[in-house]
Amino acid sequence: MLARGATLDILRASGMRVAQEAASRTSHPRAGSAVELGVHDYVFLAVKAHLLPQLAPDLSPLIGPSTVVISGTNGIPWWFFHDFGGPLSNRCLHSVDPEGSQERTFPRERILGSVVHASVRVASPANVQVVAADRFILGEPGGGLSARVESVVNALRVGGINAHASDGIRRDVWTKLWGNMTMNPLSALTRCGTGKMLANAEVRELCIHMMEEMQRCAESLHLKIAMSAEERIAVTQRLGDFKTSMLADMEAGRTLELQPQLGAVVEIARGLNIPTPFLRAVLGLTTLAARM
Repeated sequence: MLARGATLDILRASGMRVAQEAASRTSHPRAGSAVELGVHDYVFLAVKAHLLPQLAPDLSPLIGPSTVVISGTNGIPWWFFHDFGGPLSNRCLHSVDPEGSQERTFPRERILGSVVHASVRVASPANVQVVAADRFILGEPGGGLSARVESVVNALRVGGINAHASDGIRRDVWTKLWGNMTMNPLSALTRCGTGKMLANAEVRELCIHMMEEMQRCAESLHLKIAMSAEERIAVTQRLGDFKTSMLADMEAGRTLELQPQLGAVVEIARGLNIPTPFLRAVLGLTTLAARM
């Protein structure tokens, strides 16, 4: 586990505690810098997406000639348009990888995408609270199933993780983002959990407008989601009144994961010449609110 500061000190002294409901487990992973950890077979990227551009060059010591890099961040990942075809083929999004550091660091032919469906909080350094854990989806960026995806999925299942292989990981990434790019910034702006927020008719209508704008981008990219905006909102409502990660970051005074989520959709729409007045307005408001 790559760590630094207080987290590294606690990992080395007493390990990492993971709690879910009444159960908890303490593990003692080897922890340190990338130089100390050295080359690995698999590297899972699980940091907030907006931190990855600066961190990426420091991860080079982890990557050898056969290392597989698995991205597990929210939002649009840097590899999303690799060999995609169409008007955005091989486009590097400034909102995601502004200096191209991820593109340079992670070997294109040895990347797997993933989508994490879970709600997890870091209560304190090396002390993790699992609110809910559903699925961990992995797939090849270009689609289809492969032996290396099946190998990782099987290993994760043996470890007790509900892992699944996907033959269309781009669509899985896009589908999760369809909810995140609305619920996260709007909850940060309103300082409300999702239940209270979506109970407000005006905010709910704004969510639908934003999701419809993203759907128009999906149609242009042949990634259209097989449900309506109302149906997707109903899925969120069934999870109860929960606090989004962006709201938690806002309350803690941390930098928001805004550009790889909402900023990336606005940038994609601009590249496709699709108007997104609602998305752009919420992006602007959230950007200003985060600076206050």
